[in-house]
Formats: sequence, structure tokens, C-alpha cells
Amino acid sequence: MSSGTQGPLFGIKVIDFSHVLAGPACGYFLGLLGATVIKVESVSRGDAMRYRGGTDAARSAKGMSTAYLAQGSGKASIALDLNSAEGKKVMQRLLAQADVFVENHLPSTMQDFGLDEETVRADHPHLIHCAMTGYGRGGDMDDAPAYDVNIQAACGIMTLTGTSETGPLRTGAPIMDYGVALAAGFAISTALFKREKAGKGSFVDVSMLETGLTLMTSTIVDYLSTGTAPKQRGNAANSRTPGAGSFACKEGVLSLGANEEPQFDRMAHGLGRSDWLSDPRFQNGASRRENAAELERELAATLLTRTAAEWEEILISHHVPVARLRTLPECLNMPQVAAREYLHKGDDGLVVPTLPFRIDEAAAHVPHCPPPSLGSDTETILSELGYDAAEIAQMAETGAVRTATG
Repeated sequence: MSSGTQGPLFGIKVIDFSHVLAGPACGYFLGLLGATVIKVESVSRGDAMRYRGGTDAARSAKGMSTAYLAQGSGKASIALDLNSAEGKKVMQRLLAQADVFVENHLPSTMQDFGLDEETVRADHPHLIHCAMTGYGRGGDMDDAPAYDVNIQAACGIMTLTGTSETGPLRTGAPIMDYGVALAAGFAISTALFKREKAGKGSFVDVSMLETGLTLMTSTIVDYLSTGTAPKQRGNAANSRTPGAGSFACKEGVLSLGANEEPQFDRMAHGLGRSDWLSDPRFQNGASRRENAAELERELAATLLTRTAAEWEEILISHHVPVARLRTLPECLNMPQVAAREYLHKGDDGLVVPTLPFRIDEAAAHVPHCPPPSLGSDTETILSELGYDAAEIAQMAETGAVRTATG
């Protein structure tokens, strides 16, 4: 089992007892920053996400679905039967040597395993225990199961997406799962900093519902301040500024964000419509709002004279916030993505996303090993915990653990 040799979290050991997307993504992000991450899975099938998600049925059948691969790199895998006495003992040894414990199971499930927050805190007061659940601890829904799609429905974000004709729409990507993973990583880093000062661990309680609400912070404040419930606006900008939104071009679609006075001025010059700046209808923000329909008609007609790619280049040169609508393949092929080394290709040929930030001199934060097969590192991890070959063989025979050989 290799460990991270670079990164600000080098020397931190993480026990990743999570499944599906949010928890494993959190563990993956911590690993990208240098932490050693050990994924704990069941001896039967392991993480259910190994077998579902993505469009590659052949990979899924082998327990290596693309959804699993997306956040499996950089980890070691140990397979335990946590219903067995030996499996429980191994888990306790893992936690005793770890700094962070990441999980996203129901509180009742963790209690059944003897891994609830009260027990873990009593047994391992040094540990940062991060629990991710649908609704967080407390309240009548703290043990309710939830996936990304459920939280998108519950938090209200679906009612903001789409139009009155389409009705509520789920976002195309599981943004709640990955938002929770980032929130959890932020909280864990803070808890580790706190431990440096206070000398003891913390219980970190991450709510998917509250993560969804946090992603809508400005919308929530507007509603609570005015009583005006948000409505679906399609592709119109949240700023509600004329000159901001999505517009068809001769070819493609352009997203404009000319919200401020200087931005509108630069946009008018870039579009060859400097006459707008002397037109009483469009001279300032108030007049543009009053004549919004007329401005949008003229703007739409102007944009139809060139392609979105042409307008993007022109308007960026005029320092106007703008982007043409791209497909995911088009975006991943952008020179900017390559320049940032956001995508990492491992020695096994697998290409995975990394982190959306850089720290100091790091060109990019990348995983140090490919995604593990189920139990591929069980023997190595057990040896590091002090078990000898005979003990490991005995546990494998009884089914308390699963090794790479089955």
C-alpha cells in the first residue's frame, strides 16, 4: 500500500467507511491533498457503486463502474465483516491509528456496528469523525435515507430549474453529492486545525439538505427578506439585468453577464452597438430595465449576425463576462482545462478529475495510485496493524475479512 508523499495533508490517515458518491468523493479529495486513505468495504460486494452508475456495463459487471472509478483513485481497500467480532476488532485498530473517520451511513446503521458518534468519541477521542447524512443529526428526519435526487427535490432547487413549461427539473449532475463532499472536506480541515490547538478530535455533522440550501444562499436571503418566492427563470441570469442571460447566435448559444455599467459599455462597443450608449432607452441601468424588452430584442438581433464562438472571442477581448454554451466534451477539450492540469491520466490509462484549486507550488493535486479492487490491500493493511500471516489466514477462512485472492 502506497501513501501520499506530497501535499498539505501528508501524514494524515483517513478511514473511508463510506459508499455511493458523497463520502467516497470526500475521501478522494483528502487523498489528493496527500492524506493516506483506507477504504473499508463489506466482504460481500463492497461499495454498491462499484456495480452501478455510468454507461460502461462491462466495467460495472466487474465491480469497477465509472461512477466508482470517479472517486476511487489514491485509496487502499480492506474488506471487513463488521458483524463479526474479528472484523469489529480490526476496525477499532484502524481507528486507533487514524486521524479522520469518514462515513455516510444512517445513524441507526452506525449504532448497529458500534460506530456511532458517542462510542467512537469515547474510544478514540483524538479522531475527527465526519458523518454525512441526508438531513443531519437532530429533528425527526435524522435517520431518513436520501440520495442526491431526493435532496434536490427536498431543498427546493428543482423548482428553480427549468421553465413554467418544463416544470421542475433535476440538475443533470449530482451536485448535492459533490457539494457535500466539498463541504465535508472543508469541515474536516477546520476540525484538524482545531485539534492542533485543542488537542482533541471533533464530531463533524454534515447535512445534504443544508448543503443544498447553502448553494442557494442569495436566493434564500431574498425570499426571507421580501417574501417573494423564487420562480423558474429558465436560462435568464439571477441578476435579472437586461443584457445578462442566454442568447441564440448565428451558430450556438452565448451566455452574457453584463450586469454592471462599465460591463454594458464594453459590451456595446464589442458588439458594434455603441449607439446604445447615447440612446435614451439604454443610457443607464434604470432606463434599460424600463425598456428591457426592447433592449433584449436588439441584443438578440445583433448576436444572430455572428457565431457564439466569434462573439465569445470578441467580448472576452473587451473584458465582458461571457461564455458560449459548450457540451461536456467541448469543455474538457478547452486549452484552459489542459493548462490547469485538472484532468489526470494515471499509469493505468484512467483519466480522472482532480481538485478545483491549487496550493502554493503544486501544479496539480493528483492521485497516487489507481482505484483498488475489493479487498486488494487487506493483507498489507492487516500486517501494518500487527496481524501475522496465520491470523490473517484464519480471519479470511472465517469470512471476517476478504483478501485479494478471495
